[in-house]
Amino acid sequence: MLGIDRRALNVVWTVFLFTVFVAAIYAARRTLVIFVLALFLAHLIAPLVTFVEGIAPKRIPRAVVLAVVYVLLLTAILSVTITIGARVAEEAANLAGRLPQAIEQQDPLSHLPLPSWLEPMRPRLTEVLRDRVNELDRDVLPLLSRAGVQILSGLGNVLSVILIPILSFFFLKDGPMMREAIVESFAPGHRRTVDEILADLHILLAQYIRALVTLAMAAFVFYFGFLSVISVPYAILLSGITAILEFIPVVGPFISGAIILLVAGFSGYSHIWWVILFLVIYRVFQDYVLSPYLMSSSIEIHPALVLFGVLAGDQIAGIPGMFFSVPVMAALRMMFFRLRRRQRQRDAG
Repeated sequence: MLGIDRRALNVVWTVFLFTVFVAAIYAARRTLVIFVLALFLAHLIAPLVTFVEGIAPKRIPRAVVLAVVYVLLLTAILSVTITIGARVAEEAANLAGRLPQAIEQQDPLSHLPLPSWLEPMRPRLTEVLRDRVNELDRDVLPLLSRAGVQILSGLGNVLSVILIPILSFFFLKDGPMMREAIVESFAPGHRRTVDEILADLHILLAQYIRALVTLAMAAFVFYFGFLSVISVPYAILLSGITAILEFIPVVGPFISGAIILLVAGFSGYSHIWWVILFLVIYRVFQDYVLSPYLMSSSIEIHPALVLFGVLAGDQIAGIPGMFFSVPVMAALRMMFFRLRRRQRQRDAG
């Protein structure tokens, strides 16, 4: 008809629908972030729900078990937040007040011996460090001192934060029913493949978010313990920054290490080499021992691809994009291999 090839028209129509779908996802990215965070929270607390459900009497409904778990978690989170958060905010405000004066009075490289070939560049290096700390004073510390407000505004509003635990409650309560409804919506010939993909995604997300939280907690404990022992100023603040930045792959640990060295240097700390040695040792331990132990093989992605995903995620959706880049790439990789394996089985059969 009119000289138009039907197959070409179908391809164009498919590309058009895919483009509209991607555009809709991008337009609704804030809402999707809330739902995905709720899904992550559900995967995080699912083992605790399963444990409580196992020891509870069989006649108690699952909704009641979930309510008990939520109350316990809320109490624990509030206790930790009040105890640690207050000290972090206090140290952030203290550092924000003292840092401008420290920048003018302290030479961060005065206690750091440099190679002879770098010695002529000491004034220039000091000036570069001063510029970076000025950025730290202007951007990072004010963010920490009002972190609660910034997080809420980043998610949208207080209602968004309230929706996350509510949605995770429904995911935990009605998850199996939702999964069955998704599988049943496909043609009978594809239901088994869809069910296998959903099962793989469930395992992948559960392992990823639990490993990530464990790595952040381990970083906080190790950093706070070491920085406190060697008397680095603002130890709990710097450890808190490190724990938060652990959620951003590759870039986050590098930024946290730079912040620690800058703050220690401009605070007049005289044993910078001990801090550098610790940062290197802990990074090797985490990247080659702790992280491979916690992460499954399905989440292991080449560092170059992770870096690309983090940078691309930052351009697409800012900090949430950086955070979700790794699980999205891991999920796409898993789906590709699952579909390819399924196709091979069909060809063989």
